[in-house]
Amino acid sequence: MRKKDVVLMATVTSFESLPHPSRSELRQFAELFAPLFSASTEQARRDAVAALSQCETIPPAVAFFIASQPISISAPFLIGSNCLSDDALIAIARTQGEAHARAIVRREALSPTVIDALVGLRHDRTMRREEVIEIEEAVEEAFPLAPTQAMIDEAERLAREDMLRSRIKSLAGHIDRPADDRLGLRNLSPIQEALLVRFARNRETGLFATTLADTLSASHWLSERILLDISGQQLATTLKGLAMHPDDAVFVLERLYDHLRAETKGVSRAEILFAQLDEDECGKRVEAWRRADSYTYAQPQHQPAAEAAQNGQPASPRVIRTTASARRPVQGIYRVR
Repeated sequence: MRKKDVVLMATVTSFESLPHPSRSELRQFAELFAPLFSASTEQARRDAVAALSQCETIPPAVAFFIASQPISISAPFLIGSNCLSDDALIAIARTQGEAHARAIVRREALSPTVIDALVGLRHDRTMRREEVIEIEEAVEEAFPLAPTQAMIDEAERLAREDMLRSRIKSLAGHIDRPADDRLGLRNLSPIQEALLVRFARNRETGLFATTLADTLSASHWLSERILLDISGQQLATTLKGLAMHPDDAVFVLERLYDHLRAETKGVSRAEILFAQLDEDECGKRVEAWRRADSYTYAQPQHQPAAEAAQNGQPASPRVIRTTASARRPVQGIYRVR
């Protein structure tokens, strides 16, 4: 007996043992049955249909699927199953042909609606001897012996192996996620990215730091600390972890850190620095910085400028020094050029 046949029979046997299957169990059986049924041999299909024809509860989709099979397989189900509604019987009689309609006629009880539909289809209830023999043979062949305990144990083992194999595949897919899959990760919005590029172009480092802090949902002190790393490594790590477009990130680094403009064989140091960074590692490092920042600045931040304004004293401008050479104050913030 093929492995697929054993799995099909084990699935059917397990479903039969449920006296009152829940909605989730019905849905799960409906999802499993059709693929296993299609992959099994004809004899295994007959065995499964014969077993299911005795069940009181079967998902409607599975019942219609079985009833639509060739008459040599579906005959016992059409004759004996109580899981086919009147609409399903009428649809099968209209779409599957005369042999299926005549099998439906042999049911113990038919509603007036089904009878009227059969009469309207002008199916003669007097069946030819050859058709009677074909259906009776199908019914006899469809009721085999019940699967043995060894078959059930083998099916359960195979089912456990398939489940373990599927879980390993799903875990492998989770580990080797596509490069463009950033679901659940921190990302730059188009507006935030445009603002960072604009402020870097104008070398407005104060506004750049404010936008970066908003992007990271962190304190202003964290963004300033990132900018004060004159090597540009921390800012490159941050931009990489936020999945900023490489061209924009290189432009920002070159505008804020003069030494990163230097080229080697036509490639700037900013490009080399950004290309060497791993996006996943950068994302983890940025999240670590954010966590440390949240522990340090869990309370509302001290605002010296606001307090000075309340006391009537002029606010001292905040200076953020990068490697740009010239600076001049603009509205209390030093513009770095």
